[in-house]
Amino acid sequence: MGRVQDKVVLISGGARNIGGASARMLVAEGAKVVIGDLLDDEGKALAEELCQEFGDSSARYVHLDVTSEEDWAAAVAFTVAEFGRLDVLFNNAGIFNGGQLQRYKASQWQQMIDVNLTGAFFGAKAAADAIIAAGGGSIINTSSIEGLRGTPWAHGYVASKWGLTGLTKSLAMELAPHGIRVNSIHPGRISTPATDQMPENLIPIPLGRAGQPEEVAAFVLFLASDESSFSTGAEFVVDGGTVMHIPTNI
Repeated sequence: MGRVQDKVVLISGGARNIGGASARMLVAEGAKVVIGDLLDDEGKALAEELCQEFGDSSARYVHLDVTSEEDWAAAVAFTVAEFGRLDVLFNNAGIFNGGQLQRYKASQWQQMIDVNLTGAFFGAKAAADAIIAAGGGSIINTSSIEGLRGTPWAHGYVASKWGLTGLTKSLAMELAPHGIRVNSIHPGRISTPATDQMPENLIPIPLGRAGQPEEVAAFVLFLASDESSFSTGAEFVVDGGTVMHIPTNI
């Protein structure tokens, strides 16, 4: 208990899956969390659930479209108004689309870049001054194993996640003098209602199973805490060995 005691965390895409599991774990360890999302009903319900379990000052919900600089500015201002500071930004919101190169629409490409990459940039831009004012802290970006390798039919997603991996490093360099650490998390296949509909053997995983959102949240907790005080600009891979796996049937 208390690994992030009294730290204030803003999470994009925080209503469910990795974001929701992270919100629960952070609050259980003493943090105050603002859940940002487009899923208003789910986000409000999670915030209310956390407040009922951990106290009225544990969590809040704010509507957040990560492609809107105005929404980001409002979310940061709301966080500081509610809790007096901002220590940690978890840029978790993301989407996926895919398709064969020749049929992949420009609008699909742009959607990937807007949400997965520009959204995280807007978040860091909006949050930086508040985290500096708090005396430093942590920015955590959800990239992917597709931010470390290439995958056919996923060009926009791969490009956005590689871009986020690079953005993490440039932010880490610029913000280090202010005591802000910036790191990226790279999940492989994680069990969610959407991914559970996919064939089990679609992505070979040496550990033989999909990961759970809580297993990624454990990395978020570590990076939000002072335990990661000497880690910045780094990739933290949570994929059951997928990236290093060489298929045995070739």
